[in-house]
Amino acid sequence: MGSENAMKKVLVIDDNPTIVELVKYAVNLQGSYQVMVAYDGVQGLECIYAEDPDCVIIDVKMPRMDGYQLVRCLRGDTRTANTPLIILSAMTREEDQMTGLLSGADEYLTKPFKPTALNAAIERVLRLTPAERQRRTDHLVQTQTDQE
Repeated sequence: MGSENAMKKVLVIDDNPTIVELVKYAVNLQGSYQVMVAYDGVQGLECIYAEDPDCVIIDVKMPRMDGYQLVRCLRGDTRTANTPLIILSAMTREEDQMTGLLSGADEYLTKPFKPTALNAAIERVLRLTPAERQRRTDHLVQTQTDQE
């Protein structure tokens, strides 16, 4: 791990170049992040292993590997199990959000998004400890199990 003052790396994975630019702009409003980009789930996965970003912002509907698959893949790998993950999707139904969170995303934001909300979500997920992440996941699973 680098020093606390080192610029945090945020990876944006979305197949829509316009959304990528909007997210980059929003994140850069904070001024404290290095933003990297990938345009589909497979490219995103390769970038995550190569660059080890501090936070990943993931779209759901993408070619080659969708966002839910990518999140499950990252959570299932010990190298990336505790990487902060945010889903940013146009899919706004409650079931979509629950699928994203149960897949292992720390936050689920919908498009269109407010830059302040995105930056607040990044700050929140960067502060999550592995134990807190596990507790949230366990709670979600328990809540879903109780409803069935």
